[in-house]
Amino acid sequence: MVKAKARSKEDDGLGPVLDFMRLLWSVDHRLQSTSKRMEARLGVTGPQRLVVRIVGRYPGISAGEIAEVLQIHPSTLTGILRRLQARGALVRAPDPDDARRALLRLTQVGEQIDAQTEGTVEAAVTRALRDASHEHVASTRAVLGAIAAELDRDLEGSR
Repeated sequence: MVKAKARSKEDDGLGPVLDFMRLLWSVDHRLQSTSKRMEARLGVTGPQRLVVRIVGRYPGISAGEIAEVLQIHPSTLTGILRRLQARGALVRAPDPDDARRALLRLTQVGEQIDAQTEGTVEAAVTRALRDASHEHVASTRAVLGAIAAELDRDLEGSR
């Protein structure tokens, strides 16, 4: 049996691609863990809170517009919206200009969730970005955007 050598994170021998993937999965794991803790403490998951924050910022937004902001398929959003509505955090009202569409607004419960900051994914991201330069954040966004686009291309190619 081969025993693995102890390696520092900077010199782990994985190479840039595997090392970057390791970091992405590490962030994903922590997002999932924090989201579960948020649900236990605040009653909403990280994705649900993100939707609440968007509706709070843009009252009267449609589900389709939220999906565009989040860059996800509208069907992915359906369950999140149902759970938030069942929890009493948001309400749907018919769009006066298009009866096929509903517009979303926060309730008083939703406004309380929107105002909560402690123990959220957003609070951790805010702290992490506080000391990062604008250039650092911009380049990170560009790389993450490029990865998302490549993953979308792969999904489209497999259909």
